[in-house]
Amino acid sequence: MTAEAAVLRTGGRFADAVELIWREAKLLDDKAYDEWDTLWTPDAHYVLPIDPDAADFAGSLNLIYDDERMRKLRIARMTSGHAQSVLSAARTARTLSRFVVLSDTADELEISSAQLLVGHKREETFLLGADVTHRIRFGETGPRIALKVVRLLNSDESIRATGFLL
Repeated sequence: MTAEAAVLRTGGRFADAVELIWREAKLLDDKAYDEWDTLWTPDAHYVLPIDPDAADFAGSLNLIYDDERMRKLRIARMTSGHAQSVLSAARTARTLSRFVVLSDTADELEISSAQLLVGHKREETFLLGADVTHRIRFGETGPRIALKVVRLLNSDESIRATGFLL
């Protein structure tokens, strides 16, 4: 399906989903983690698989596999001021593009995109590339993230502690 066909088929939902994905990136760059947490459905998962081809995240080894409880614990750790890795967290700027609709149901859109994250910490600038999948659920409260899978391009290599969310 072409991008134009996806927009026509999904109506304004595609634009709403992309806007939510961009808003999420901005909140993460701003380290507004409590507001970021409001973007998720209660049953959502946030996943960073090690195996770039993994499909069964519950049965695979992941860098991150957070449900709502683990996401809130991660946010608490990152905002408490007690975690060494986040005391001087990197400044980041995310760019997401190449949005493609993977699936379209009555209440959800699954969208693939490419992410380039530029980070800066302790006089070092670094790049992280990833293929990202968002499952966006539409309900009475508007679009929310039901699943986010970040497949880092170098996920099967040694990854330095990031101290921020992807």
